[in-house]
Amino acid sequence: MKDYINVIGGGLAGCEAAYQIAKRGIKVKLYEMKPKNFSAAHSNPNLAEIVCSNSLKSNLHTNACGLLKEELRLLDSLLIRIADETAVPAGQALAVDREKFTKRVTEEIEKIENIEVIHQEVGNEAVNNIDDILINEERYSELEEMARCGIVVVSTGPLTSDKLSKEIAQITGQDKLYFYDAAAPILEKESIDMNIAFWGERYEQEREKEEDIETWQKRIGTQKEESYINLPMNQEEYEAFWTALVNAEIVTLHEFEKREIFEGCMPIEVMAKRGKDTLRFGPLKPVGFTDPRTGRRPYAIVQLRQDNSEGNLFNMVGFQTNLKFGEQQRVFSMIPGLQNVEFVKYGVMHRNTYINSSKLLDNTYHLKSNPNIYFAGQLTGVEGYVESIASGLVVGLNVVRQYLEEEKIVFPEITMIGALSSYISTENENFQPMNANFGILPSLEGRIKDKKLRYTKLADRALESLKEILQKYDK
Repeated sequence: MKDYINVIGGGLAGCEAAYQIAKRGIKVKLYEMKPKNFSAAHSNPNLAEIVCSNSLKSNLHTNACGLLKEELRLLDSLLIRIADETAVPAGQALAVDREKFTKRVTEEIEKIENIEVIHQEVGNEAVNNIDDILINEERYSELEEMARCGIVVVSTGPLTSDKLSKEIAQITGQDKLYFYDAAAPILEKESIDMNIAFWGERYEQEREKEEDIETWQKRIGTQKEESYINLPMNQEEYEAFWTALVNAEIVTLHEFEKREIFEGCMPIEVMAKRGKDTLRFGPLKPVGFTDPRTGRRPYAIVQLRQDNSEGNLFNMVGFQTNLKFGEQQRVFSMIPGLQNVEFVKYGVMHRNTYINSSKLLDNTYHLKSNPNIYFAGQLTGVEGYVESIASGLVVGLNVVRQYLEEEKIVFPEITMIGALSSYISTENENFQPMNANFGILPSLEGRIKDKKLRYTKLADRALESLKEILQKYDK
C-alpha cells in the first residue's frame, strides 16, 4: 500500500476528509481540477466553493442541521470552524461570506504539510464510454489504477466531470442517477427600494430556549436581530407576479435533464405551477410579519438574505430558478422594492449526480465491492453543505483507521452523523438524496407531543452519545 491516500475532489467533503486524514499524520494527495477545468456551475478557483445558497441553515440544537453542526464542532470539523469564523448576519442561521469562506479553506488546506494539492482532472482520456472498458477487461480506468495501489476517496460532488462519471459508473456497476439543483439570484443591496422593504426575521417567535440564543450569540458574536430584508406584496401585486412567473420562459432542458427535479431544491417557477397559493404557503409565506406601511400582515412576502460580510449583496431566499436571465430581470423586478434592482448573479440550474449508495456503500461510506474505494459528499446522496462535510469527516476518520489496520468508527444511529450514514447505506428501492432531519433518528421511548421538547431530547441524546464515542476513540 502507498504511503499516502488519494482524495479526488476539493469541495466541502473532500477538504474535510483531507484535513481529518492529514491531521493524523498521514499524507494526502488532493486532486482538484480547478482552475484548469470548471464545471458549468463553478467559477471560483479556490477549494470548497459554495455554489447555491450561502446558508448552512440553523444553529439551534432543536433544528436537525443545527444538531449536525454541533456534532461536527465536537469532532473538530475544519469546514464548520471556518464557517463560524466567516459568518455573516442571518438570524438563527449560520450563513457565510462565500468568498472569504472558500479563500480561508484554501489557505488552511494548502498550509498543511501532509496535504499536496494537485490541480488535475482525474479520468482516462482514452475512455470514451463504458463499453470501451467492458470490451477489454485488461484495460483499467485511472480511478481503478489508483485503487489498485492504495486507498482512494471520491468526493467529486454532484457536478462530477463526464470522464470521471463514466469511470464511476463502470466501477459501481450501476446506472447513474440524477437530480437537479437550482441556485437563487444575488442582488445589490443599494438597488433595493427600502421605502418599501423592511428589516425583520420570520422566525423570531421560535427562539423559545434562552440557552440556545446565548450559545448562538457566544459562538457567532453579537449580530443585529433583523438579518433579512423583507418585500411585502398585496394580493394584486402577488397575483400579477405569479401570472408572470408561471408564463415566463425557462432555459430549454437537454434530454438528460428531463427527469424528476429533486424536491429539496425546487425551482420557484415549478413550485408556482402547482397552484396559485403554493408560494404563499412556502417561501413567500407572510406568517410572522406586519407591513410597516399598512400595519397589517402582507398577502405574501419575499425575503432577501445577506450574502457577504460587507452586507452589500443579498440573495433571494427560496428563489432557485431555471428562468432565462432576461426573464429573471423582467419577472423578479415586479416584486415591490425590486423595480430597479441590480442583479449581481442570475439564478442557474445545473445537473447533479449521485450514486445508488443504498446498494453500494456501507455505513462508513466504503464501497462494498472494492476495499480501497470510499465515496463522500453529495455524490453519495447526502443533500446539503453540512451533510457533505459530515460525510467527509466520517470518511476521513475511517480511511485512517483502515490504513492503520484499526477498527472502524461506526457512529450510532441516534446521532445525526450516524443516522445519515445509516440512511445512505440501508437498501432502499426508492433511494434519493436526504437532508439531515429528525425523522431519520430512532424514536424516543414514550410519546412526546410537544415537538420542541421532542427535538430537544433527541438532540441531547445525540450529543451525549457522541461524547461517549469521543471518549472511546482519539479524535
